[in-house]
Amino acid sequence: MIVDCGIYRDGHRTEGPEDFSDALDQARAAGGFVWVGLHEPSEEEFALVSQEFALHALAVEDALKAHQRPKLEVYDDSLFVVLKPVVYEPHSDTVSTGEIMIFLGDSFVVTVRHGEGDGLTAVRHRLEQEPEMLGKGPTAVLYAIADTVVDHYLDVATELQTDLEELEAEVFSPERGGSRNTASRIYNFKRQITEFRRATGPLALPMSRLGGTGQSAFATAVPFVDDKARPFFRDVSDHLTRVNESVESLDRLVSDILSAHLAQTGVQQNDDMRKISAWAAMAAIPTMLAGIYGMNFEHMPELHWVWAYPAVIGLMAVLEVVLYRTFKQRGWL
Repeated sequence: MIVDCGIYRDGHRTEGPEDFSDALDQARAAGGFVWVGLHEPSEEEFALVSQEFALHALAVEDALKAHQRPKLEVYDDSLFVVLKPVVYEPHSDTVSTGEIMIFLGDSFVVTVRHGEGDGLTAVRHRLEQEPEMLGKGPTAVLYAIADTVVDHYLDVATELQTDLEELEAEVFSPERGGSRNTASRIYNFKRQITEFRRATGPLALPMSRLGGTGQSAFATAVPFVDDKARPFFRDVSDHLTRVNESVESLDRLVSDILSAHLAQTGVQQNDDMRKISAWAAMAAIPTMLAGIYGMNFEHMPELHWVWAYPAVIGLMAVLEVVLYRTFKQRGWL
């Protein structure tokens, strides 16, 4: 559905016609731009928008189907940018992603949002409170959205770091280190990091291109984006670099924690096997002696001796004590 449609001139919102074509003509005549916001539009709703703003068919298809990687595509009449905002659920400790598609062109911005994440209403209201920034045109909208998305990445990375510290404490806790649920929690946490990385990693190249850094092929000016905005996009790119470094660090740490947990489990299993073997060895001695004297042969040493029974029981006890102390000294019991 269409969430909002506004005409902006000199950094201020002005009243205008509801028809997109008339609004775009008025904005161009006044030296302003149109910002149309949509949330999960249907094909019929988006067909009107794409026709009025002459959006490329491939970009329109991506905007309707969603499930795209972060990217930047340059077409003849517009610039197409895909961002993936991340939402952290503190109750379930899970990470979910949405999608924001931005069409940037001559005197217009079209934003298409998918998912249940935070909308762009707050970004629009904040920009409307900053006429100087909004007066920079469609580039200001692209920068504000990208900056908001990446700044939220930093918050999510902080939350995940806290969760990782709790998980680390659980793994190395003497009481809970061997919990059956620990391995599944570690694996689930690694999945959350992977989901987070899918949103942050591919975005590095588009931000570098917008900032005019990186490979020489991407150092040229990006159409429909003001060259004076490059320092701002470089700042966003720097923040994104911090996020990606945090994600890499989290991934390495959770892999190390998983290895440590598996090593602890193996040590514990070996310790259990030593204890079982020690008790089995102690049980073997009386079993052997009892088995010998239970074979019912007529001619056996000490069979009719009066002290044979207490002597055998005493021998069993002495051997059990010797084995117990030996295993205890070696740490098997």
